[in-house]
Amino acid sequence: MHVEAVLFDLFDTLLLLEGSEVYYQPSLMKLHEFLIKSGVNASFEDFSRVYFEVRDRFYSESRESLEEPHFRVRLLQTLHSLGYDFDVSDPIVIGATTTFGNEFMRYVTIDKDTISVLQKLRGEYKLGLVSNAFMPETVWALLEKFGLKQFFDVILISGEINRRKPSPEIFEKALKALGVKASEAVFVGDMLDLDIVGPKNVGMKTILIERRRTEGIDEIKPDKVIKTLNDLLGVLANC
Repeated sequence: MHVEAVLFDLFDTLLLLEGSEVYYQPSLMKLHEFLIKSGVNASFEDFSRVYFEVRDRFYSESRESLEEPHFRVRLLQTLHSLGYDFDVSDPIVIGATTTFGNEFMRYVTIDKDTISVLQKLRGEYKLGLVSNAFMPETVWALLEKFGLKQFFDVILISGEINRRKPSPEIFEKALKALGVKASEAVFVGDMLDLDIVGPKNVGMKTILIERRRTEGIDEIKPDKVIKTLNDLLGVLANC
């Protein structure tokens, strides 16, 4: 069937993130500095220990439920464990979250082919973006920074709808917003479990952009594999 829509993952597909989570420590340190200035009296060692305990529990629960609570919920539980009675809308919680996100953004760059590829696809296909991100505000800021919002007919961020890839709901919601059937859409992403298994389970075609050596590719079998975004232009016609 003719392809009507192309949907993309964001991180390590259109935008590139420095590897091995190098952003995490400096981002958490900036967040902690903000909390100290706001009257939270906890050492970075104590704060980070409790934070990672909370984070790892959230990760474990999310793998089962495929829910995506906002980062502020995670931070709030950390602060509660340290004896601070904030709520999720407290300016300190919001400000600390923003501080983390602003530092994180320093570690994100745009793929050299992103703009040119989206420009070429824009007139020919409906375009969508589906991203797993617990801090939606930061994603919107990045899309604004790199001039990407203009290209997409729908943008879904897991932290805004509390559903994350590979949940079928997030893909079905995107397809409904685009007004296309799953069989008319292709998903492009870099992670087999999120960006290939998820879309395949709802009937979409899939293209893996292989940013690194990918274990399990022979079992999961994306429809196409590309090495660069620019390669996408040559394979879409055969999907």
